[in-house]
Amino acid sequence: MFIQTESTPNPATLKFLPGLAVLDSGTADFPAPETAAKSPLARRIFAVEGVAGVFLGSDFVTVTKAEAVLWEHIKPAILGAIMEHFQSGAPVIEGERAESAHAEQDGPDGDIVRQIKELLDTRVRPAVAQDGGDITFHGFDRGVVYLHMQGACAGCPSSTLTLKMGIENLLRHYIPEVTEVRPVAA
Repeated sequence: MFIQTESTPNPATLKFLPGLAVLDSGTADFPAPETAAKSPLARRIFAVEGVAGVFLGSDFVTVTKAEAVLWEHIKPAILGAIMEHFQSGAPVIEGERAESAHAEQDGPDGDIVRQIKELLDTRVRPAVAQDGGDITFHGFDRGVVYLHMQGACAGCPSSTLTLKMGIENLLRHYIPEVTEVRPVAA
């Protein structure tokens, strides 16, 4: 098994491409070891000292390191953990997974929310997945769209620029009711 690695816009995060499917659908974000109970793969990666976060996509694993740790010191162990997991035959996620990555929101803004989610799914999420992350809808209130950034996007130095210049401009162009985009924590 040959696992490729790619850098991301976030210097604390690397994208690992094992060359096979990681998740059949959606994504899974594990921002800390205690959140990884349902993922044997994430638990195995968190066992490497210095790993601060794990994010799983359709065909990639994004790993975020602690600030004081150097990639040269932990990258071989992460590669080994990923390889061992896939050779073990264990599932990536145990049990049921939520179907929708986006928060639900109905009411008078239901049509606007559906438009926002469609633009995120068709135009934004595929692009940020290329960088090893994901962005999901969290809410819409009085013209403000609240988005949750995951994987390489969380804590990325260019995330504010991505939100303001990229996503906000896109949403405002197609949906006049949108006035601003703000990030939220999980």
